[in-house]
Amino acid sequence: MVRCIHIDRAGIACRGSAYPDSERTGGYLVQADSPQKADAALVLAGDGWGNRILAAAELARDGYVPKVLVSGPDGAYGNHECDLAIPFAVKHGYPASYFVHVEHEGRSTLAEAKVVLIEIRRMGIKRLLVVTSNFHTRRSGFIFRKLAPDLTILVVAAPDKNFTPDGWWHNREGQKTFLLEWQKTLANWFGV
Repeated sequence: MVRCIHIDRAGIACRGSAYPDSERTGGYLVQADSPQKADAALVLAGDGWGNRILAAAELARDGYVPKVLVSGPDGAYGNHECDLAIPFAVKHGYPASYFVHVEHEGRSTLAEAKVVLIEIRRMGIKRLLVVTSNFHTRRSGFIFRKLAPDLTILVVAAPDKNFTPDGWWHNREGQKTFLLEWQKTLANWFGV
């Protein structure tokens, strides 16, 4: 039963339990697997906070994977993202030996998947943990599994500072994340 509906400037119905569809629509974006032993983890680009690389580093530390491939498109002030992410993880106490640079020029999850899957196959990896933000798990899993039906792909969620499926509407950044990820999800459904 809807007790109260608040419509914010973006036109999204809010108030948590007062509007249960908010949780369902946020929760739909999250489709994560439990960590399992694999040949490697792959950190997807696009997380300037470092949550993805730290989650992957924990997987290596905990023995789930022997190495962590760090996807790194160029464009961050003349650096590849992996050149910034790996020192960040080292600064947080993880050994540099965990990480493998995977530099590329991909600007979308689809472009990133196409280029890194070439390297993953070249390395002989058959079982892969894809590490990405919680809101990005469904879409990235769909893309990687579609492009690599020959591999076992498991998607592991890293926490996001602003997005939780049951509270994304509480802050502007969470609302923007929700809207952008749904836009990208719909674009994938239509093959855009």
